[in-house]
Amino acid sequence: VLAEVIKAFGAPENAQRMDEARDNACNDMGKMLQFLLPVATQIQQDVIKAYGFSNDGEGVLKFARLIKSYESQDPEIASMSGKLKALFLPPMTLPSHGPGTGGVATS
Repeated sequence: VLAEVIKAFGAPENAQRMDEARDNACNDMGKMLQFLLPVATQIQQDVIKAYGFSNDGEGVLKFARLIKSYESQDPEIASMSGKLKALFLPPMTLPSHGPGTGGVATS
């Protein structure tokens, strides 16, 4: 199921929807939640409903919890879960506070 969800994100129409949502969010975390998360949730719902999950946000949350519970037992699931998260979560960069960096993060 997880592999199918990842594949669904790669479908041209879904990739375009995600790109548009990313553009609207402009790397703003609040806007990511507003624009990107609903699109990502819908893409997942379309796949997981065929496997008995409810076709709503709660179904996606149950799916995510189930995947999380298997991550520590199966390295392949952990890897795929990481890929899925990377599809709709921006890379998190922590500001460096060490000496000599000037506190400026570069990207």
